[in-house]
Amino acid sequence: MSCAGMAEPGKPEPGHRPLSVLKSSSFRIIASFAGCLVVCGLAGVIWSGTRGISQLDRQMRETVINERNEALADAKHQDVPHLVPVMRDFVQSEPGFYYLLQDAKQVVAVGNMFHLRPHPGWRMLSWTHRTSPPDRRPVLGYGTLLDDGGYLFVGMEGTPLQTLRHGFFMTLLWCGTGFLVIGVAGGFAMSRLLLRRIDLISHTAREIMQGDLSRRLPLTEMDDEFNHLSASLNAMLDRNEALVTRVRQVTDDIAHDMRRPLAHLGRHLDVAEAAVTVPEAGAALDLARASLNEALEIFASLLKLAQLEAYRQIPDGQLVDLAQVLHMLAALYGPTIEQNGQIWRYSSADRPMVVHGNRVLLTQMVSNLLENAMLHVPVGSCITLSAAPEGGEAVILVSDTGPGIAPEDRERVFEKMLRLDASRHVPGNGIGLSLVRAVAQLHGGAITLEDNGPGLRCVVRLPLQPTS
Repeated sequence: MSCAGMAEPGKPEPGHRPLSVLKSSSFRIIASFAGCLVVCGLAGVIWSGTRGISQLDRQMRETVINERNEALADAKHQDVPHLVPVMRDFVQSEPGFYYLLQDAKQVVAVGNMFHLRPHPGWRMLSWTHRTSPPDRRPVLGYGTLLDDGGYLFVGMEGTPLQTLRHGFFMTLLWCGTGFLVIGVAGGFAMSRLLLRRIDLISHTAREIMQGDLSRRLPLTEMDDEFNHLSASLNAMLDRNEALVTRVRQVTDDIAHDMRRPLAHLGRHLDVAEAAVTVPEAGAALDLARASLNEALEIFASLLKLAQLEAYRQIPDGQLVDLAQVLHMLAALYGPTIEQNGQIWRYSSADRPMVVHGNRVLLTQMVSNLLENAMLHVPVGSCITLSAAPEGGEAVILVSDTGPGIAPEDRERVFEKMLRLDASRHVPGNGIGLSLVRAVAQLHGGAITLEDNGPGLRCVVRLPLQPTS
C-alpha cells in the first residue's frame, strides 16, 4: 500500500551551461557588422564591375557603329551592289572585324561569316554562330536592313566583354564568399575571446554565490573595459565581505555571550524551584524553564548555522552510505510517526549510495526534514521517506500529504527565523530548513520544495561518488 501523492525522484534542474558562441550577443554584433561589411563590399564590387563592363561595352559598340557608318559612307548607297566592293576591301584590310553582306534572298555576297537571319539592331553572337574560318569566338555586332532588301552585319570579337563579365561574376562570388567567411570566422574568434573572459567572471561569481566570499574576479595586463569592470566589482566584493564578516561576528558574539547568562538563569530557576512550596509558583518556574530551553536551542541552532555557512570544505569528510543513514533514521522515526497517528512509508534504495560528506551533518539534515513533516501535518496524513540514485546524484525524498506550502512561500521558508502564519502555533524556531539547505550546499547539493498533490515534497540532491 502506498500513500497518495508519493512520487519517484524528479529530474534535476538544469545547471549552469557554458555560453554558446553562436547565441552570444558579441557574436550577433560582430556578425551584424560583418553582414554590413559584406553588403558594402559587394556593393563596391558590383559598382566597379558594372561600370567597367558598361564602359567596355560602350567603347565596343561605338567602334562597331563607326565601322558600319564608314562602310555605308564609302558605298554612298545602302544596297548590295554598291556595298560589295567596299566590303571586299574591308574584309581584306580590317582583320579584326567581322563582316557579312547578303542579298534579299539571304545569299552571302561577301564577308568572313556564314549566313545569318536578317535581324536589325545589336546582336551578340555566341560561338555557335560560326565565322569563316570557324574560330568559335563570340561576336558583338550591328545588323542593318538595306534598301534593296539586303542585309549588312558589322561586328567585332566579343571575347573581351564576355571575359570581363565572367571575371566580374567570379569576383563577386569569391569576394562575397571571402567577406562572409572572414566575417563569420572573425566574429567567432572574437566572440570566443570575449566569452572566455565572461565565463571566467561568471564562474567566479558562482563560486562567490556558493559561499566563497574570498574569491575575486581576475584581472589581466590589458587595461580594457573588462579590467575596469572587474576592478569595480572586486572593490564592491571587498566591502560586502567585510560587512558580512562583521555581521557574522556580531551574531556569533551575541550567541556566545547570551548562552552564559541564560545558562546561569537556568540554574537560578532550579534553585528557586527547590525553595518554593506554592504549586502555582512551581508551574510558573516550569514555564520559565521551558522558555529558557527554547532560547538556548535557538542560540545553539544559530551558532550551528553560522559554522556551516563559514565552512569552505566539509569538516571530517569521509565516504558515507546514505542508504545506511536513511535505514537508521527510518527505524528511529517510523514508530514515533505511527504513535502520532500519522501513516509512515519508507522506500529504501536498491543499492548503496555513497557520498563524500559528514555523517553527523547528513543525519541531522534528514532528521530536520522528518521532524518538520511530523510537526506540520495532521493526524492521518502520510509521511514518506525514499531515496534512489539518479544521473550521478543521490536523490532523497521526504514527502507528506499535509497542507503543503504555497508556491510563493517555498523559497522564503529557507530564510533564518522565518515562520509562516499557518505554522505559528507549531513548536519550532524557524531555523530547521535553513540548516537543511546549508548542509546540502556544503556537500555540493541542493534542496527544492515541490507540490506533492496534496502536501509537500522535499527533494535533496547530493553528488554521488564514482564507483570503481
